[in-house]
Amino acid sequence: MSRLSGADRLLLLDLLRLPTAGPLETGSDVGCGIREAQVRYARAAAEFGMEVAHHAPADPAVLSLEGVPAVVHEAAGADPAAFLGAQPNLVLRLGPELPTERTVMFNVHIDTVSGDLPVRLGRDRVEGRGAIDAKGPAVALLAGIRSACAREPSVGRDVGVLVQAVSGEEGGAMGVFGTRPLVASGYFGRLNVFCEPTGMRVLPRATAAMTAGISVAGSDSVDDEPEAGHNATVLLGFLAQHLAERLGREAGDGAVCVAGLHTGHRHNRVYGSGKLLINLSYGSAVTARRWEDAVTTELRRGLVEFSRRFAHIPLFGRTAADAPDITVLRWEKRGLPALRGTDPWGEDFLSREVGLTSWPPERPAFTCDAIWMAEVPGVHTVVLGPGELGRNNAHASGEYAGFEELERFAECVERILIRFARSRKER
Repeated sequence: MSRLSGADRLLLLDLLRLPTAGPLETGSDVGCGIREAQVRYARAAAEFGMEVAHHAPADPAVLSLEGVPAVVHEAAGADPAAFLGAQPNLVLRLGPELPTERTVMFNVHIDTVSGDLPVRLGRDRVEGRGAIDAKGPAVALLAGIRSACAREPSVGRDVGVLVQAVSGEEGGAMGVFGTRPLVASGYFGRLNVFCEPTGMRVLPRATAAMTAGISVAGSDSVDDEPEAGHNATVLLGFLAQHLAERLGREAGDGAVCVAGLHTGHRHNRVYGSGKLLINLSYGSAVTARRWEDAVTTELRRGLVEFSRRFAHIPLFGRTAADAPDITVLRWEKRGLPALRGTDPWGEDFLSREVGLTSWPPERPAFTCDAIWMAEVPGVHTVVLGPGELGRNNAHASGEYAGFEELERFAECVERILIRFARSRKER
């Protein structure tokens, strides 16, 4: 029995054609179709009884909370209400408002990364930006809920279903104005499923990330007198290699990404200013603290080593002498929680009753909005979805979702809800 109908495929094509990259990805809220995509999504859900419980942007006050990345503050600028207004959040509810113990919540993000891709419908798959991350899973989710309602009348009557269709997952927003305020408002259940590509394996963990920004603010000089200025390119290049070597030994349950390095574009100028970004993921607060200490310590050691090695080279003598004074560490992002799910009931329910396979314990987790469930007691939260980020070209050219894998996810959603509803009856 196919759960994905022709109408579902049309809805997916409709959503894929709407540009839903947020301002953090595009630099502008002009043409951002997130609200319209949510309206169309809610309209499709209403056909089988889901109602809108909430559809509004986050309160600007959320931007003053701990952990909001610097990139979000910079993008919001002097008019955070307008920034947030282009990126509302939607919550759909099936059935009456019920206690957490009798509720299942699904979270899926409607925003995408930037980059227009042609929408192509094939015999066995669909291509387009967001096909697997995460508009395809969003449509399959509705198909699964609809099918569960048809097979088990207690779904939506004795057991409630919530769907968070959020903004602010991409672009480095880390869910701070999407999932975070919805969780704070109580839109969650005893079981919470974040729909991200996991190859249909249950992942009860989600890493968080911190970003170190290392800036050099020195004096420029012309190429005829390179020794007169501070050479930020050479200094930051040295620090990038030093930190890559030293931090790479400290990974633990996280990963280090030596990312953007920028000083300038011209060949005939010594750039005295520039910036290096290092992103550090972590699976626990212990690792986060270790990263902070390691970055601070190794940056200091790197500056000492740079000064020692370059002090006697005339071209870089001024840079070597002033390196500690013109180099500044600023944390662009830190203080975010990491999810480490340990709930015996939830693990047993999904493996034994629903029949799902677990994510390999030796394989690292990844970062997603599930981190905001880390501090909610008495619930079980997992990441689960069709496809894989790499295999399905998420965030890249040729992003696609196979209809068979979307069908498998819809069937999985159906099974979760039916088994959850029947387990409540048995109590």
